[in-house]
Amino acid sequence: MDRAAYVQACRERAHVLYLGERTPHRSCGIALAETFGLPTRSYQALRRGGLTGEATCGAVAAGLLVLGEILGDPSPVGPPSPELRAAAPAFRAALAARIQGDLDQSCNARTAPFPDFGARPRLLACTALAAEVAASVAEVLWDLGRPVPLPPAPWETPGSEPR
Repeated sequence: MDRAAYVQACRERAHVLYLGERTPHRSCGIALAETFGLPTRSYQALRRGGLTGEATCGAVAAGLLVLGEILGDPSPVGPPSPELRAAAPAFRAALAARIQGDLDQSCNARTAPFPDFGARPRLLACTALAAEVAASVAEVLWDLGRPVPLPPAPWETPGSEPR
């Protein structure tokens, strides 16, 4: 797989996981974690901008956390790894090139144009954002020589969907 195919595969996986048409819907943070084969439990706290909507967009926060899990020093007392130090600004630059608006914008501010949070237009906007975060993470991982193998897609593996 080359860089473009890897980035596209990550983008598509996050899109499908968040959209919830081929598989049950995941929140933005969980879709990002699952895209890269990471445990999802702590990413629940990113749903709807820190559960209140007042925090930074959960997808954007999840992108940085995914990079931290993959590139960070495994020691709880270790400093940030050089790879992670390089990845953080590269991620922000890659994402800024893909999306409009302030990367640090809260979920409430980002979704304010959609009066009904549960309506399809908001779902599509957030799906697109989660997909671009995944693509940005994938691009950074590839460029650092650290792409992670993508786990089997839940919709392609019989019996792997949560009940």
